[in-house]
Amino acid sequence: MSDHPHEHEAEVADFDAFFAEHATEPRFGAVLRLYGREYVLPTSLPVLFTIQMERVKDSDNADDIRRLLAVLFGPDALDEWAEHGMTDRQLGIVLLWSAANSRSPGCLSMGEAAAAFDEREAEQDGEQGKAPRPTPATMRGASGKPS
Repeated sequence: MSDHPHEHEAEVADFDAFFAEHATEPRFGAVLRLYGREYVLPTSLPVLFTIQMERVKDSDNADDIRRLLAVLFGPDALDEWAEHGMTDRQLGIVLLWSAANSRSPGCLSMGEAAAAFDEREAEQDGEQGKAPRPTPATMRGASGKPS
């Protein structure tokens, strides 16, 4: 054993300093308006949102969804949106749009988010033996033009 207790300690990897030095992007980006309120999204998704998204993808528990939404939209978002009559489809579209536009503002339109949501729902319905609903993506032929 050494007489110098710090002799074999490695240099501390200071991620606080590293991330501060390499922070080149703004912290906030895309803005969405929903039921008369504006929400400013971060430019990258918080890790808590990503973790919770995985946890709740198959959950019907309102508390799970409430915790997920709270990360980006505040603790009362689900209740406020439900009071306005938001449907599960509308919620899915908002989440898809928000996740994409947090990373890269303007990369996904609301219409594209709706089409992507409908396509995912159709795929899930097909996997469960239900007839898939037609969506703009499934109505295109091999040429990419609507059939």
